[in-house]
Amino acid sequence: MRWSLYLTGVVVSGFGTVAMWLVSGIWVKSLTGSDSLAALASFALWAPVLLGPLLGTLADRVRRRPLLVVLNLAMAALLPVLLWVESADRVWLLFAVLVLYGAQGSVHDAAEQALVASVVDEGRRGTFNGLRMTANESMKLIAPLVAAGLFAAYGGGPVALVDAASFAVAAVLFALMPVREERPARPEARNWWRETAEGVRLLRASRVLRPLVATGAFTMLLAGVNGAAIYSVVDRGLGHAPAYAGVLYAVQGVGSVLAGLVTGPLLRRVPERTLAAVGLALFALAMGVRGALPYDATALAASAVIGLGMPWVLIAVMTAVQREAPAEAVGRVAATANTLVMAPNAVAIALGAGLIAVTDARVLLPVLAVGGVAWATTLSLSPGPADVSPQDAT
Repeated sequence: MRWSLYLTGVVVSGFGTVAMWLVSGIWVKSLTGSDSLAALASFALWAPVLLGPLLGTLADRVRRRPLLVVLNLAMAALLPVLLWVESADRVWLLFAVLVLYGAQGSVHDAAEQALVASVVDEGRRGTFNGLRMTANESMKLIAPLVAAGLFAAYGGGPVALVDAASFAVAAVLFALMPVREERPARPEARNWWRETAEGVRLLRASRVLRPLVATGAFTMLLAGVNGAAIYSVVDRGLGHAPAYAGVLYAVQGVGSVLAGLVTGPLLRRVPERTLAAVGLALFALAMGVRGALPYDATALAASAVIGLGMPWVLIAVMTAVQREAPAEAVGRVAATANTLVMAPNAVAIALGAGLIAVTDARVLLPVLAVGGVAWATTLSLSPGPADVSPQDAT
């Protein structure tokens, strides 16, 4: 009952979030006519991830379920402000809300992971994290179509209201969850910076988490370059119009939904390290094949495998953090891991844009694929203390 409420909340808020993330750039472009400002809309949403270790500390200072309720209510109250964004001179208000949106997301993700670590049995966390991934990815198949249609017909305001409503519903669902949490201990001398540094130190000191987080970061680095190269693959390789990229992304989303469904059974049989290695290898091979072979069938199949492999790496990192981090520090460690894993993606998008300008994607992507497979092989052949599956551990 409680986790059906939780997953329903993830689906509802995820729908609104995907819709808003898609529309924000289109909204800025339609008001200002500026491609660079439209790109900055995505950066405004992403930038607070860099402060993840600092923001994640909040998730360890209070009970997590009430924090999730408050965060969702706050966004439900904030988003209607965007109804005033009707001209280019008010775009600054949209950017301000997007920055707060991104900051809220960092705290929200840390609180979610900490809540799962505290109330879900260790042997079931892989299944739960996989279902959460499936819920999020399924919304990426539906929300963009709805958001684009709403924006085309009525503008950005109604999309903001839909997102606000999704946060309000999620807040109610989280509030109804029958979860008992212990109140976090309050040290006599509390220092935000010291607590944040402790989360970083715990991650750095973990022989289990270090290689997994590094693998996640490397995977997202490859993903950034792969994303930057997608239009070159579609145009020069496949000979289609740019809109065909949407087809490849949709097929990739289907692969991600499948990945979430099968992750639980896999993590009951293999350790996170193995799942991450297999996920990276599949992702890298599919990326190289899609770049090298200019055939529609190959590109579609490779896109599905990309969608299958990449989430396995991310879920492996998430599940390991929930198991390895001390209960009182899961929020900080999770937020730090998220920053380290996601930050390379933004760097790689810019790097990839430069590389594609001087290198053919049919050469670049296969070369990067070799590096990905080599990393995955090294990870799988370097057994560590993580090589015990959750089922065995329990």
